[in-house]
Amino acid sequence: MWPMALEDKIRQLPAAPGVYIMRDAGGEILYVGKARSLRQRVRSYFGASADSRYQVRFLMARCVDIDIVLTDTEKEALLLENTLIKQHRPRYNLDLKDDKTYFSLRLDPAEPFPRFTLVRKIPRDSARYFGPYASASAARDVLRQLLRMFPLRHYPLTRCMARKRPCLYHQIGQCSAPCAGLVTAADYATLVEGAMLFLEGKSKQLVAEFKRRMLEASDQLRFEEAARWRNLLRSIQVTVEKQKMVTRGGDCDVLGFHRDGPRLQLALLFIRGGVLTGSRQFSLNWELDDAEGIASFLRQYYREGTFIPDEIHLPLEIEDGAPLAELLSESRGKRVVIARPLRGVKRELVELAGKNAATQLRERDEKQAAADAVLEALRQRLKLTRLPRRIECYDISTIQGRFSVGSGVVFSEGRPDKPHYRRYRIRHVEGQNDFAMLAEVFSRRFRPEKLEAEPLPDLVVVDGGIGQLNAVAQIIAELGLEGRIDLVSLAKSRVERDAEAEELRKSDERVFLPGRRNPVVLRQNSGPLLLLAAIRDEAHRFAIGYHRTLRGKEGIASAIEGVAGIGSKRRAALLKRFGSLQLLKQASLEEIVAVEGMSRTTAEAVFDWLHGEKGEE
Repeated sequence: MWPMALEDKIRQLPAAPGVYIMRDAGGEILYVGKARSLRQRVRSYFGASADSRYQVRFLMARCVDIDIVLTDTEKEALLLENTLIKQHRPRYNLDLKDDKTYFSLRLDPAEPFPRFTLVRKIPRDSARYFGPYASASAARDVLRQLLRMFPLRHYPLTRCMARKRPCLYHQIGQCSAPCAGLVTAADYATLVEGAMLFLEGKSKQLVAEFKRRMLEASDQLRFEEAARWRNLLRSIQVTVEKQKMVTRGGDCDVLGFHRDGPRLQLALLFIRGGVLTGSRQFSLNWELDDAEGIASFLRQYYREGTFIPDEIHLPLEIEDGAPLAELLSESRGKRVVIARPLRGVKRELVELAGKNAATQLRERDEKQAAADAVLEALRQRLKLTRLPRRIECYDISTIQGRFSVGSGVVFSEGRPDKPHYRRYRIRHVEGQNDFAMLAEVFSRRFRPEKLEAEPLPDLVVVDGGIGQLNAVAQIIAELGLEGRIDLVSLAKSRVERDAEAEELRKSDERVFLPGRRNPVVLRQNSGPLLLLAAIRDEAHRFAIGYHRTLRGKEGIASAIEGVAGIGSKRRAALLKRFGSLQLLKQASLEEIVAVEGMSRTTAEAVFDWLHGEKGEE
């Protein structure tokens, strides 16, 4: 039963669009929602059947007050709801933490000799965007395949035109060399048009056009040109044969879902030009009804900078479908349709997306069960005092005491937890002293104020043998953490040399435990040993990466030290913009000029220093 004041407030709610804000006894916001009719929507939570719906019982048990904000339209309510959710991040609203920005290919047809670039956000400009692709590597694979068929330029125009001869890409047939005047603007425009048609999935139109050009060139005895069109046709046809048309029409996204208690698994299929080009899975915790969860997901996913297709197909009706479609249309600059297909191929695609979501959720459970089994085996085999759900590993990287850094990586539930990785610049140790460097890293990781923000690990893994383990155990004891965390070290396998043997033999990797002289030898290629080795190798990789970054920054500083007009501020700006000497050398003059605080005269001096006689010494 709710307080009388709350009951009175619910009875007096208007039948108008707006936003409702549910609060607990302490005034904290629990949930923010929007409604076409505030009276109807809020009463649905507090009706006679509300207690029987598991989706709302957790929320209703804590709600003691409701505030409302009236709006003129549903669209205004939708905008206000998004603003309040971003501002307050309520406990029971959907939080799309595992979302990420997708990659798209950008091409500006108005640019001289246009080229494709990889971008994350899609602003409203005159350029064309193709995608999205779930990762940069997937987008680069598409781009590499595209440039084999359509040899467009690879580099920025200023850098391209500054060349005195064609680049290596021209030598291997992946650039038509507009920098050297080896292609006319009209022929280059034809390649651009073909590339766009190919990415749009209009392969039949593309093949027909290129076949026409090939025959026309052949009839006019321009056999070299005809051969180029023939080769293009062959490349396109081979690629198209690998693609399967699933529907007709333009671009669309297809959403399917599977529910398991509070877990909501969503699968999003990307259809581009009638071809299924990829998919993305989202694992969410959601305790309210399915339609509201899907609507909340769409509002967060199709934010500014995300590719918005012509159509979005859903497995069920959502209340705010019309205002959301209107908002997405405004953001895209073209009409967007949100629909629930009831029959035909589109309905089959929605069902396929649902099957993908169910399969993904089942595979997640199986992977988690397997990870738990490995962690339990590790606990038993190494006689740990607790199940190692959070494992941390630390490593040092240095060259004769210079650019010394430490790394700390975290594995949660047997998987990398990259948001909690940490890098440490060694500040107080001179020379080559790995133990002292580890002591500095541990003192910074386990200082009292740090422990308030991050929990203690269940297990700390040290790279090395019994000596490294004893040193770290002493550091742990000095920090007052003895007995609060488990500690092991993992020694790499060694090559055992035998002059009489025909082949070299590697010893097994060994695990050392505190207070035990002899190592524990885990079965090679077993789950526990592979997990420990993966954590150690990840810590080593992370430390080496940071070490190389610092060396690269030092390379920039030393390389431009003698350039007139370069002081500490401009050097820092160049470091921030390019990150390494190699990238700075690859930059064009205009890119250097664009760096904050850089004048053209100084930029020219840097460019000449790096590319002239002085830069080559």
